[in-house]
Amino acid sequence: MENISQNQVIAVSNFSQKVTDYNQLVKTRLTFLVVLSAVITYATAAFNQGIVWFDMFILIIGGTLVTGSSNGINQIIEKNYDKLMVRTANRPVATNRMSVTEAVIASSLMGVVGVLLMGYYLNTLSGGIAALSLLLYAFIYTPMKRISPISVFIGAFPGALPVLIGYTAFSGTLNYEALILFGVQFFWQFPHFWSIAWILDDDYKRAGFKMLPTYAKDKKSALITLAFTICLLPIGLMPTFEGYTGLTSGIVAIAGGLMLSYFSFRLYKTCDNKDAKRLMFASFLYLPMVQFAYLFDKI
Repeated sequence: MENISQNQVIAVSNFSQKVTDYNQLVKTRLTFLVVLSAVITYATAAFNQGIVWFDMFILIIGGTLVTGSSNGINQIIEKNYDKLMVRTANRPVATNRMSVTEAVIASSLMGVVGVLLMGYYLNTLSGGIAALSLLLYAFIYTPMKRISPISVFIGAFPGALPVLIGYTAFSGTLNYEALILFGVQFFWQFPHFWSIAWILDDDYKRAGFKMLPTYAKDKKSALITLAFTICLLPIGLMPTFEGYTGLTSGIVAIAGGLMLSYFSFRLYKTCDNKDAKRLMFASFLYLPMVQFAYLFDKI
């Protein structure tokens, strides 16, 4: 009986560790935020005709699988570099708790199933954009991080494609409204990721990642961050200007853009990690705040 009890404890412990490992492999919290932006955009596109709940379910499942696949492939490719950074040293592939073979099989299955689900049950356009997003993130953005700071610009494309996936999941087509919403998420990523890169600069440099615009925490990097942040002000207002949403969302977008611009300007003035953290937390608030404003301004 004692041996059985010990075996059960070991089995439970192993299962718990495996769940934790897969949670880290797919980056569950990041995946949730990515899928959330697709879901909000789907609801925004579907407002006038009504949400198809089965399609929403497929979008959530398919989006989760494709995003999880992208994150898994990223960790396979960066296995040896993750070992060098404090933030990523405990990832399952980096520590060999999960073999590369297991991670490849799991990530490949998630990617293929996710794309096929969206392509078959939603439409070929949303499935194709999902496949493009996976390929850009995993096989172009990921290796480019060690080559040039332009990786952040490249990564902003797959980072904003969930908006188009969500929009086309309902409409089956791309239009000007979809491209504007894509533009908001595209430009939002620069203050978001550069503030994170500023905070984690020492960690990134251990692995040879070139994430900041000038590969340095200097005035020029901060100025470039400020310039891209300011771009959110007119872009965030465009759905209201074009008549897709009302005045309320325009006010929210301007307020959010001014908030980000203020913290970005503070970073330019001080070049201090504390202001980079303020900008990062402000960016976490900006995107869902503005996207929900676009949605509810149609109600």
